[in-house]
Amino acid sequence: MASLTADPPATSVRTTNEATDNQTLSSDVVVLPAAGGTSTHKLVNGGAEKLMFKVKSSNNNEYRIKPVFGFVDAGGSTDLVVTRLAGAPKEDKLVVHFAPAPADATDAQAAFGSAQPSGSVTTPLTAS
Repeated sequence: MASLTADPPATSVRTTNEATDNQTLSSDVVVLPAAGGTSTHKLVNGGAEKLMFKVKSSNNNEYRIKPVFGFVDAGGSTDLVVTRLAGAPKEDKLVVHFAPAPADATDAQAAFGSAQPSGSVTTPLTAS
């Protein structure tokens, strides 16, 4: 299972693809100050296969995500850092797309270009 855990963790799960129970987003909302700030989240793969991911934001002018592409080994995890630059308060969203990682892949961005995502999770980004 892949999940994104916020510090502090939120309570509910929202998925955009019901067929992919292995991908969940445990952060109901990512909240950052409109004046700017950073939040760290954990992408966890509880499944039996290595996954690759691609992260998208509906507002690339005020949000930066690191890493945008990456791999998560079966049973492993990786940190995602969400940075909000100063700007007017606005509701946006963060989408993490998942796909099984090819066994020989070493570059997630290149591998994701030819992959068909197997699922995605979406969470609101809130600037207050």
